Amino acid sequence: MNLTISGHHLDLTPAIREYVQNKLTRIKRHFDHVIDISVILSVDKLTEKEKRQKAEINVHIKGKDLHAESIAHDLYAAIDMLIDKLDRQVIKHKDRVQNHHSMAKRLPEEPVSATAS
Repeated sequence: MNLTISGHHLDLTPAIREYVQNKLTRIKRHFDHVIDISVILSVDKLTEKEKRQKAEINVHIKGKDLHAESIAHDLYAAIDMLIDKLDRQVIKHKDRVQNHHSMAKRLPEEPVSATAS
């Protein structure tokens, strides 16, 4: 699994990197077919009072690409909301994959009957 964490208009500290990596273990616990993860953390300074912390993530898993983003006044809160959104998407994708495979197993193959003439 490739993990890329980048920051726009902010310095990535080792504490932020470790926090993101610890939160991503939740995703790996639910679905282990993750190929690539790209996290972008940014700060939008609208005015001095209104600083928006934005967190985005792109996850490439087997068969699908997932994207989530969140905005908050605190970067750690934005990361928490981001992981919650991504977790719901991963669980939904996993359920779809499992239901698809179980439906294929439940449907019996129809026997080909020869017509008697």
